[in-house]
Amino acid sequence: MSVMQKIRNLDSITIIVMVCLVTIGTIAVYGATTQTNLEGLQMSNVAIFAAFCVPMLAMALLDYKLLVGKLSYIFYGFGIGMLVLVKFLGENINGAVRWLSIGHFQLQPSEPAKIFTILLIAHLLSKREGEKLRLIQDLLPIGIVFAIPTILIMQQPDLGTSLVFVGVLLSMLWMGNIRASYMILFLSLVAIVVGTILSLYYANFELLSKIVEPHQMSRIQTFLDPTSDPDKSWHVKNAMNAIGSGGLSGSDGAYLRKGFIPYAYSDSIYVVIGEEYGFVGSAVLLLLYFLLIYRLVHIVMESRDLAGSYLVIGLIGMFVFQIFVNIGMHIGLVPLTGISLPFISYGGSSLLSNMIAIGLTLSVKVHRNVIDLA
Repeated sequence: MSVMQKIRNLDSITIIVMVCLVTIGTIAVYGATTQTNLEGLQMSNVAIFAAFCVPMLAMALLDYKLLVGKLSYIFYGFGIGMLVLVKFLGENINGAVRWLSIGHFQLQPSEPAKIFTILLIAHLLSKREGEKLRLIQDLLPIGIVFAIPTILIMQQPDLGTSLVFVGVLLSMLWMGNIRASYMILFLSLVAIVVGTILSLYYANFELLSKIVEPHQMSRIQTFLDPTSDPDKSWHVKNAMNAIGSGGLSGSDGAYLRKGFIPYAYSDSIYVVIGEEYGFVGSAVLLLLYFLLIYRLVHIVMESRDLAGSYLVIGLIGMFVFQIFVNIGMHIGLVPLTGISLPFISYGGSSLLSNMIAIGLTLSVKVHRNVIDLA
């Protein structure tokens, strides 16, 4: 298949939706940074997006089967190596060591690690050729592949990104034909952990405080009992008030302008959209996300290769979980944690990861008629 044929086979709707999301993100970044010392950040966002179109297109034109194969072990190893390197050479920003400085660019290795982990798990699942997953031969190695980056990222600490791996794993195992009994067992374990945390919170607060990291304990307490410490819950309360003040079509952004919304250009950018563009702006954003996920699911259904299907399902899980958690934490549905909103939040590492994910998805569509690759 020639390059021009591949370009013609690209999913134009997915690309258009992605461009619309980045455009909304750029407008929101402008609103979040205008009249601040970060003014002009929106132009950097445009430049970064334009630059990252090149690797995204390269991924789309490259046959994904080259990556969801033996090379996936190399990429995964490289991702783990970067996460280990962060422990020794990473920069401490706001009490977290998550970034590596490469010239003027700060790379967050946990972002590409998500993609590399999805590639390897897709490869391992495809080896079963759709058969039921076995406990020792299949689930154990997949669990190890999942656990290593998750633990390393939790140590940074970065609970939000660690939880994304859980969402990815669940979606891929479900698509990978896991036995219902195994899934029920896994969900039961999750329920036990959550139940234990809730029980200790109300029955033995001191013991829970010794088990859970202080910053995580603060977020749990803020979520379960916002009135317990107004100083710790002010972020969520202001976010909810700001979104509510947006009404139907938006307001003048008083909460944003008075500095009540921290990291408004990155993790809290949904609050900017909710306050300045109201219900209409939020609805348009969610509609675009729905359309994006719909197109990705459509690509899965069209795929004739299990590895391609598993790959895209993992990427869908990554997107859906990040969208749900980022929006949910600002409206009180889930505890507050640091996690970006795909294509909307400012950040080179997250945008690169998301665009590579789109590139891989486009590759699955472009090469769907190519069954085998020697």
